[in-house]
Amino acid sequence: MITRRALLASLAVSPFFMAFKSSEDIKIGVCTRDCASAAKYGFDYIEPAAAEIAVMSDDEFRDYSEEVLASPIRCRAFNSLIRRPDLRVVGNEVSISVLRDYLEPCLARCRRLGASVAVWGSAGSRNVPEGFSRHRAHEQIVQFLRMAGDVARHHDLVVAIEPLRRQESNILNTGGEALEMVRAAKHANVRMIIDYYHLREENEDPKVLETGQREIVHLHFANPHGRVWPHDLNEDDHYIDFFRYLKKIGYSGGISVEGKGTFENDGAASRAFFRMATA
Repeated sequence: MITRRALLASLAVSPFFMAFKSSEDIKIGVCTRDCASAAKYGFDYIEPAAAEIAVMSDDEFRDYSEEVLASPIRCRAFNSLIRRPDLRVVGNEVSISVLRDYLEPCLARCRRLGASVAVWGSAGSRNVPEGFSRHRAHEQIVQFLRMAGDVARHHDLVVAIEPLRRQESNILNTGGEALEMVRAAKHANVRMIIDYYHLREENEDPKVLETGQREIVHLHFANPHGRVWPHDLNEDDHYIDFFRYLKKIGYSGGISVEGKGTFENDGAASRAFFRMATA
């Protein structure tokens, strides 16, 4: 079993150690709307779905805002930026003006609840239709990201690309591909995240954390064996390498738990896991 002492010892003897910086500023959150439970179990923030916030009535949003703003924690980030089936980024039925009209109020609400990052995974919006030009899809994504970046800048946010495993999306599957897209967009408010689950599903080298350190603004995390909340450093052989790279680059952003689990059954163990892993 890998203990906390063993983990720290392994870091101390690794060739990375001399380049390590403190990770004490890393914040740990949960992908949920339940700020009360997240705060109760010691998490630093919540990460709800932007698409759910976007469809709230004014009264519903006011009530939820009051709940969040009365809590000791905030919505540091939002995921699921787009869910509406009519909001396409790739294909023959793309309308940048319709996308902009959706993003303006959506990102305004995200910012009001404390967010600095809006995560764009949203496979349904970006999947390339069969027979559609991949080159044209790339151009359309760049166009969308530049527009989204403009809207995000207006609301003091960044839009972050989330690479998704091939079983969920047929484009932007790896951190390396997301990094190339960020650089193609050339927009200060367009960045990326790494999701540990998708990284492992794609067998991607965690060195992408170092390669993309200037562009990576947020992280998602789940135990890849079942896509559940992490409990123990022994669950996955690649945990240590991942956290070594975080220490090497001095990562100080957020890590959101995104997987199957509950606060009651998993909250305490998962929070303890991150305290140990980021020590």
